[in-house]
Amino acid sequence: MTAPSHDTSAAKRHLTVRREAGGTETRRRLSDLPGWLLSSTTVLILLIVWEVTVRTLDVSEILFPAPTRIVQALIEGFGQGPFLRHTWVTLQEIIYGFGIAVVSGLLVAVWVSSSRLAEKIVLPIVVVLQTVPKVALAPLFLVWFGFGMESKILTTALIAFFPILVNATLGFNSTSSDQVNMMRSFGATRLQVLTRLRLPTAVPSIIAGLDVAVVLSVIGAIVAEFVGSQAGLGYLIIASNTSLDVATMFAALVVLSTIGLVLHYAVVLGGRRLAFWSEENRARSLAH
Repeated sequence: MTAPSHDTSAAKRHLTVRREAGGTETRRRLSDLPGWLLSSTTVLILLIVWEVTVRTLDVSEILFPAPTRIVQALIEGFGQGPFLRHTWVTLQEIIYGFGIAVVSGLLVAVWVSSSRLAEKIVLPIVVVLQTVPKVALAPLFLVWFGFGMESKILTTALIAFFPILVNATLGFNSTSSDQVNMMRSFGATRLQVLTRLRLPTAVPSIIAGLDVAVVLSVIGAIVAEFVGSQAGLGYLIIASNTSLDVATMFAALVVLSTIGLVLHYAVVLGGRRLAFWSEENRARSLAH
């Protein structure tokens, strides 16, 4: 009488093992797919669910516009609207502010990593400045430099400066002291030690700081435009909020996200070329 129950239990265990094996095989095949394909498919599914939900529930456009309405706002904005002008203004603020942050951050990092006195004096001041909310400083820049692009550029540079400084300083300080002493024993100058040893060693850390800073630059420009501006995507969002044009607000957010993604991947690709010897970049190259 017990034999059938044993047979049934064995069959159930066998079926369970086959299901688990099938699930593992499916997950393995999905993990082998390119990352961009998985992420794009996920975004497409979410957009479809969004569109169907909004249309099914008849959600008001003022509260939550459908993706097709946002695409329509994008087409109208770039075709006959002000999107192109406002995007160009914000992009200039991001690029100029990021450029100032890169130059000043790297120069200060070289100075701090080369001098113990500078490290003791400069780093505490920088940390104190970093603890001050940038939103609180944006109105001051507005008073000092006006509603033009200058105040937005300075706010962007200030926000992007700290991650570049910290990562570059860590990179310069990670150089082996034995290697530095060996180069000096062969008569290398401080400039030669910096350009031929310390800088190549610090490149991966610098790239990591640039990647963080370029995304923060987008945030900095928009925060500054929210405080007070006459043009830019932040200004467009505020103006659309006043007129309850939510579709245009979402369209501006899409443009901002696109700018951030393009700048992020530009830094990543540049980092792969400059730091091709690093373990992380070699692993990425093998994966692709």
